[in-house]
Amino acid sequence: MAANVPLLQFSPHSLQTRLHINPTKSHPFSLSSSTPFSKLNGAGGSCRGCAVIRCCSYNSNESGRGPKSVEDGVKSVEKLLEEKRQAELSTRIASGEFTVQKSGFPSVLKNSLLKMGVPKEILEFLFEKIGAGEDCPKIPKAKGSVSAMRSDAFFIPLYELYLTYGGIFRLTLGPKSFVIVSDPSIAKRILKDNSKAYSKGILAEILDFVMGKGLIPADGEIWRIRRRTIVPALHQKYVAAMIGLFGQAADRLCRKLDQAASDGEDVEMESLFSRLTLDIIGKAVFNYDFDSLKVDTGIVEAVYTVLREAEDRSVAPIPVWEIPIWKDISPRQKKVKAALKLVNDMLDDLIAICKRMVDEEELQFHEEYMNEQDPSILHFLLASGDDVSSKQLRDDLMTLLIAGHETSAAVLTWTFYLLSKEPSAMAKLQNEVDAILGDRFPTLADMKKLKYTTRVINESMRLYPQPPVLIRRSLENDMLGKYPIKRGEDIFISVWNLHHCPKHWEEADRFNPERWPLDGPNPNETNQDFSYLPFGGGPRKCVGDMFATFENIVAVSMLVRRFNFQIALGAPPVEMTTGATIHTTQGLKMTVTRRTRPPIVPTLEMPTVRSNSSLNISETNTAPDEKSEVYPSLS
Repeated sequence: MAANVPLLQFSPHSLQTRLHINPTKSHPFSLSSSTPFSKLNGAGGSCRGCAVIRCCSYNSNESGRGPKSVEDGVKSVEKLLEEKRQAELSTRIASGEFTVQKSGFPSVLKNSLLKMGVPKEILEFLFEKIGAGEDCPKIPKAKGSVSAMRSDAFFIPLYELYLTYGGIFRLTLGPKSFVIVSDPSIAKRILKDNSKAYSKGILAEILDFVMGKGLIPADGEIWRIRRRTIVPALHQKYVAAMIGLFGQAADRLCRKLDQAASDGEDVEMESLFSRLTLDIIGKAVFNYDFDSLKVDTGIVEAVYTVLREAEDRSVAPIPVWEIPIWKDISPRQKKVKAALKLVNDMLDDLIAICKRMVDEEELQFHEEYMNEQDPSILHFLLASGDDVSSKQLRDDLMTLLIAGHETSAAVLTWTFYLLSKEPSAMAKLQNEVDAILGDRFPTLADMKKLKYTTRVINESMRLYPQPPVLIRRSLENDMLGKYPIKRGEDIFISVWNLHHCPKHWEEADRFNPERWPLDGPNPNETNQDFSYLPFGGGPRKCVGDMFATFENIVAVSMLVRRFNFQIALGAPPVEMTTGATIHTTQGLKMTVTRRTRPPIVPTLEMPTVRSNSSLNISETNTAPDEKSEVYPSLS
């Protein structure tokens, strides 16, 4: 992917002999009127002669210098410019340059009216109503283009703005405004310390059509009741049973890849990972076998239609699905409604079947209850006597289906992309898997032993967090850092920015699984002080974090044990786009080959020969019950 680096002090003509130069174009985001553009470029404020360097392939061998040296030179220039830019921005942000203070006029007027005898209580009430209370800092502002947010992975522009404005700023998109949070301490306040003051906000509104009052979008008392009911279903005995399920599903994918390797066909891994995790979550949540790795059925297509609609709504600037008449005549919305009905009918049937099973079984419910034939979460909930409507149960199941399917598929996709770029990490990973697993399926005990495998997944989730943004809405006035916010503010916590912060992470953009000690604790929001949020944080942290972690460990270990993975020749560039999770724009096309392991050298026991000089013959010194053996080579 080409990298754009604005140059503020170099003439474009001085670089044309080595680099392709694009004329400077306006950034999709601009400063608010409260921050003069002249401040961005030093005292003079001039941007004449600016250029954008676009890194591109270089095939010349001019003056005996190969493409490698030119590429290194470009990287050095980029690094120096980036370091200079970040240093300047850090200084200016720390100085308060981007913090717009309220005008002192309200205070002057208020003091004058007090001197004239106007009661203080009345003045405070009036000034609070018109938003002109005590002087206090205002959140820095930026304005964005809706088209830019739709065309790019929107968390990328947010990162550029974060480098300019700091850990909290307000972004205006058309009539809407959002508070963007990239500061760990502020994220911690919203997610943990004062979590009751925040709801899921627009996320709940967007996903209502599919999740209803399920665990993710639900707020208040409904959320508390459903969480207390669902969390016990994820007990250790259940998780242990699921590891067997993970292994069986991953083995089916291995057989599919084995066939592709035999045929010499490249494979699109992102879609395969999506099908793998759909098969897993279907069996784990409501004991339904989608078998999507083998067949495309109507229900599989319906599930994907609903999933795509949920993702599109999560990033759509205008809720076209709410426009009267259009929502009833739109072909797309008709298709979504039909798909949703098909999925809901399936869930209703599964709930009815499971209820009959529970009524007929003789097992007594207890803390680690699990039906061996049907260990699903649905079965646990019904056996526990969960007295809710089929609609609420269906909302919970649909929430678990969507949340558990998309995130794991995305983690696996980006993990294998990163491993394909780092052969040394792949080799170390395969060595660990070979030593611990050999040729058997992973077990629960192996989860603690596969330490490097776990760190690979930890680091993948740092570089490509799923989701890249957490959404909240303030239910009351609050203070975020030194900035006051009012009730009803929509807030985006940028997990991407937290995970790529150059101040917190050394070589933040580098894939380095060993940035955390292998023998240390598993990194999480607590021991990383909310700079790392792989599963969120606070009371609303993902309830399936252990389930997802083990699912990914099993899938990664079983795949790398049997195959090598490389980006396919001629494959489209791997770029990011935004949905509920981070997707690739054109898939992850890979060449998969079977691993060839070096043969084991056979061990040969050589007999000890002793010479008897008087007889002049050789005798073999072999114990009476021992035989010399040649151990066969193991494959």
